[in-house]
Amino acid sequence: MAEKDFRYDFAFQRNRGWFREEDQGRLRSKRIAIPGLGGVGGHHLHGFLRLGFEKFNLADPDTFEIQNFNRQQGASCETIGQLKIDVAAKFARSINPDVDLRLFPQGVTEANMDEFLDGVDIVVDALDLFAMDIRIALYELAYKKGIPVVTAGPFGMGTAIMAFSPAGMSFNDYFDLKRERLTVEAKIIRFLAGITPNLMHQAYLREPGAVDLFARRLPSLNIGCYAASAAIGAMVVEILLDSSEVRYAPRGFHVDFNRQKSIRFWRPWGNRNPMQRLKIKAYHQFFHKREFTSKT
Repeated sequence: MAEKDFRYDFAFQRNRGWFREEDQGRLRSKRIAIPGLGGVGGHHLHGFLRLGFEKFNLADPDTFEIQNFNRQQGASCETIGQLKIDVAAKFARSINPDVDLRLFPQGVTEANMDEFLDGVDIVVDALDLFAMDIRIALYELAYKKGIPVVTAGPFGMGTAIMAFSPAGMSFNDYFDLKRERLTVEAKIIRFLAGITPNLMHQAYLREPGAVDLFARRLPSLNIGCYAASAAIGAMVVEILLDSSEVRYAPRGFHVDFNRQKSIRFWRPWGNRNPMQRLKIKAYHQFFHKREFTSKT
């Protein structure tokens, strides 16, 4: 089929039933910001394209490497060395030639994040785990602009997901990331402690010695990435169709397909909850990392 033969209504007609015609039209009109196209971001984009979304702000400065092959959308022998954002843009246009892309090949920075959020209806977290400072700044700006944020972490063979409403608890309030003198490690620990109610995926970790969080040796499976993408897709659809069933923070959901378990959790005050504070302290002791930098 040539691009001139592409018809949106035909391409996404099998969505009908789950979506009414007017629902599909609303999704088509919404703009999604995805700040990262690595482990989960590329899968998020793919899922949204198949749902009929066609307006995206995409950011990623990185190129594909062979280490990406086990999990990243777009990683192949043909794309090694290519910019992830270029590969993603080509892929998006191969599915929907009418897709409206605003590309940020330098990634999200302090200088461009206001532009990155311009005209955006929702932000989908796809930043690297270690990019905490940009994550904090970007999602604080989104909150101030009245833009919801959704995050889903791939954990083993499952995922945990949370949504943050501009009318409710913000990302930074929930994870308690506004405290002064937090170390880089403390920010990562607070994020992980806040999004996972427990570590049920550790039950099938077959080689614990291969994992070193702060040496950036973290295993990741495509199963978890697909799970995160599916969870994100469902959540974003419900938010953008104004569903009253969305469970915003401090509520969340964690599912593990290997363990065949799921948990709906509720954490009043987020990481400021007394039980969460004890959990965070235990994580710092386990990893032998300081929570706060020294006073100057």
